[in-house]
Amino acid sequence: MEYPKPIMKISELKKMGFPEEYLMYAYRSRSQRFASKLNPTKKNSPIIFDTAGFEAWRIKDIKAQVTAMPRGG
Repeated sequence: MEYPKPIMKISELKKMGFPEEYLMYAYRSRSQRFASKLNPTKKNSPIIFDTAGFEAWRIKDIKAQVTAMPRGG
């Protein structure tokens, strides 16, 4: 997937069609190294995403979900 900028805020990613719940799931994931608050000392600081890292994490997450799906048979 192509992103218009290398660093994007949650609000910008939401405009691209990502649900806020999914973005927060990604932000809170233990394995992530691509999202952080712009200023961690402020409670309402915007969360920013490194889009290259987010895309790599998103692909791994999708593969893990597909692998975990039960197979009918």
